[in-house]
Amino acid sequence: QVQLVESGGGLAQAGGSLSVSCAASGRTFSRYTMGWVRQAPGKEREFVAGITRNGGRTSYSDSVKGRFTISRDNAKNTVYLRMSNLKPEDTAVYYCAATISIVVITIDSSYDYWGQGTQVTVSS
Repeated sequence: QVQLVESGGGLAQAGGSLSVSCAASGRTFSRYTMGWVRQAPGKEREFVAGITRNGGRTSYSDSVKGRFTISRDNAKNTVYLRMSNLKPEDTAVYYCAATISIVVITIDSSYDYWGQGTQVTVSS
């Protein structure tokens, strides 16, 4: 298993930017493909972005392509999500997730390990 802790959520204005981070415990972080999944109020969880073990490939939902960037620093056991040109529709709890898959997983229910989530609120 891997333990995941998100941080960096907060309040942003529409059109603004915000970054969230996910710190992983253990020595095997680089073995995991990582993803960000969000859950808006009253909505089901939605895949946002994913990144392979060495950061070689990424995947994004259509709703965030061109606005969000996922990255990772395996030396720091950390994955990041940089969000720009934010929209009120981006308001959600953002969860960090991990899977042993060697390819990016775009189905949220397919991730094996989850963090507690961090709240991102975008005002209009």
